Amino acid sequence: MSVLARDDILKAVDAGDIVVTPFDREAVGCASIDLKLSNEFRFYKPGLQVVPVKEDTDYRDLTEKVVLKPGETYLLLPGTACLGITEETVKLAPHLCGLLEGRSRFARLGLFVHITAGFMNPGINNRQVLEIYNASNHALALTPGEKVCQFIFMRMTGEASYSGRFAAQAEL
Repeated sequence: MSVLARDDILKAVDAGDIVVTPFDREAVGCASIDLKLSNEFRFYKPGLQVVPVKEDTDYRDLTEKVVLKPGETYLLLPGTACLGITEETVKLAPHLCGLLEGRSRFARLGLFVHITAGFMNPGINNRQVLEIYNASNHALALTPGEKVCQFIFMRMTGEASYSGRFAAQAEL
């Protein structure tokens, strides 16, 4: 596998191997594309119930969805987590996969934008769910429209397509 540089990302976009909707050419960096935080969040409901960590456990049963109005921010308290989702949908050809990572400027504030599960499978066509955590001692105001994460594209040696549960996730 190899990481695509800016020119290769743009060639893959022009060829239709990478489709980012909406696409902002200015968001393409030297080896990734920055993605924006949407106005949709899911916070974990308070409780002390035991949650089984199993394939069929649904995160929606443990969380409540909130959609912010224009100009609003989501306040993430210290030591808490929430789910967010990107504004953009990313579609990959079967010979491409990727990694979803946070951006260092926000990590330095104590914001973990993508805690785990950062591998993005070939053939996806979805918005990227962000597992967000505040590791700082300060409340952090999450602003919709901010470029909080980056998608790194990789060329595979073969082809495959993910067809699992979240292959076409469009909402949180």
